[in-house]
Amino acid sequence: MPDLPIENVQDYPRPPALERVGARVQVWLGGKEIVSTTDALRVLETHHAPTYYIPRDAVTADMVPARGTSFCEWKGRARYWTLHAGDAVAPRCAWDYPSPTPSFAALRNHIAIYAHSMDECRVGGVEVEPQPGNFYGGWVTPNLRGRVKGAAGTEGW
Repeated sequence: MPDLPIENVQDYPRPPALERVGARVQVWLGGKEIVSTTDALRVLETHHAPTYYIPRDAVTADMVPARGTSFCEWKGRARYWTLHAGDAVAPRCAWDYPSPTPSFAALRNHIAIYAHSMDECRVGGVEVEPQPGNFYGGWVTPNLRGRVKGAAGTEGW
């Protein structure tokens, strides 16, 4: 598997860590490549698949504000986005932190995208699977080991 080292999600820290990805991150929606960047960041948190944050200026899809917010104790208050590309509309499929906490200030002007709402997402040329469940937005790659939180019965740990 190119450029993706073996990682165990149980070894990721809490509080989470923020790091540069270093590999190309790509996303397709509506049959169009809407992201291709080597400037992405990722958040690593115990038992979570990494969540990838893409510079907003690297997203070529139209972005429309979506309803709702959520709060992360580490990153702050998130807002949501609907993306449009080609003939596709992906409602409430992305989020960002317009005023992240000081520890995650680098996330300003970056968005995260739910893989399950896209045609395809790749990291380093490797196709990702969405993190289980409906809430978390991590991207599961074949190099990950350990139990990934998100499926029914895992929300409390």
